[in-house]
Amino acid sequence: MKKFSHIVNLVDFPAKSDLYTAQQVTIETMRIARGFSADTVDVTLLSAQYPEDRKVVPEYFIATRDLDQSVLDVADFNVRRKLPLVKDILDRAYETAPDYIIFTNVDIGLLPNFYTSVSNLIDSGFDSFIINRRTISKVHTRVEDIPRMYTEVGQPHMGYDCFVFKRDAYKNFILGLTCVGAAHIGKAVLVNQLLNSNKFNVFRDLHVTFHIGNDKTWTSKPLKDYEEHNRREFRNIVSGLNAKQRALIRKSLSNHRWQGLKNKITRFLKLSE
Repeated sequence: MKKFSHIVNLVDFPAKSDLYTAQQVTIETMRIARGFSADTVDVTLLSAQYPEDRKVVPEYFIATRDLDQSVLDVADFNVRRKLPLVKDILDRAYETAPDYIIFTNVDIGLLPNFYTSVSNLIDSGFDSFIINRRTISKVHTRVEDIPRMYTEVGQPHMGYDCFVFKRDAYKNFILGLTCVGAAHIGKAVLVNQLLNSNKFNVFRDLHVTFHIGNDKTWTSKPLKDYEEHNRREFRNIVSGLNAKQRALIRKSLSNHRWQGLKNKITRFLKLSE
């Protein structure tokens, strides 16, 4: 039986926050999906959290050791947001996971067949992949509305917010000081997956994850410096690649129809040469 460790960064959001609602939905859909796949997949639900957020970790999750730094410890920003570094989150998954690591944003809901679908993709030969979410309406937002959320097919979204890869591959990841909650985090993880897998893919049309609405609050002008921070970190990651690694990325991108992604990463490759 395959063993998955699925980690999310749980936060004690204010009750009136949209992320509070989204996180409640995420937690419950993870519980449901684990139960749905219990006969075929062994799923451990993990939380990466700061000490002050432990109170929101459900009893059916394992709280990993508390996060002890944030992006505020490594850079200055106009608006102070205590955002974890993605490396710190994935380090905790690596310490716990026996086989495969799954990392999703805390506002990504799962359909009941999520873990069985991930298992099927692995059986078909993929050892590393990203599943793009589908965006559903904001008509239904409560945990009690989850059955109605399942019925919405939604619209495909090109953002990267669900990552699956082998635990052993992670020891070779270079993520720098990239933080969650800002643009370019997905590309940072994606490039590492490309470089440390035998068969990688981005699945853009699967109906197994969802996000309520598409407000993109993290793109607001006051938070632009977080995006710039991650942009610099991604450029640093790419700058550190050797010629063989760069060639591997270009070859991998050439085999897929990700034109927007090809353009973005190719631009970063050129800028760092």
